[in-house]
Amino acid sequence: MQATTEVMARYPLKSESDTQALAKVFAESMELCNALNTGVVVYLEGDLGAGKSFFSRAFIQAFLPKEKVKSPTYTIVESYNSSKVSIHHFDLYRLCDPEELEYLAIRDLLVDRYVALVEWPSKGVPLFPKADILIRIQHQDEVSQDFASDERLFTMTAVSKMGEQVIQKVGEQFAHPVTE
Repeated sequence: MQATTEVMARYPLKSESDTQALAKVFAESMELCNALNTGVVVYLEGDLGAGKSFFSRAFIQAFLPKEKVKSPTYTIVESYNSSKVSIHHFDLYRLCDPEELEYLAIRDLLVDRYVALVEWPSKGVPLFPKADILIRIQHQDEVSQDFASDERLFTMTAVSKMGEQVIQKVGEQFAHPVTE
């Protein structure tokens, strides 16, 4: 996917607690930028086991701390409602055809104030809305031999103006950026 903007941030994370902290800052940044007043689509890309669902769970729990967050691997979508926003966590890995999204009534889910976290977004093309933010998660050993294999590199790329604002706010709030 080609970004239409140049705003990008990279975060090397050493632990699950780092990932949880980044997800919390990401959620807070959306709120601070008033992104929750509309709809926000976040694509999550990465290999199996990269941490897409873990990041999504931490993001959801930033709004609903006591909520038990289930993986949508078999249901395709799990939805959560807070007083601030509806969050829809999609895992399209098992989707055979994008037309299946019509049976899930995604058009009815993605209205008003929502965040859509979409794992395996390429399986939803062309029916799924375009992303505002693309998050690519890589095992650090894919990127460099200088890192332990359990470390992750999160690359956030803005694909809309709203995405730019959110990523810039994350950069102001989170202390682990890497610049190129």
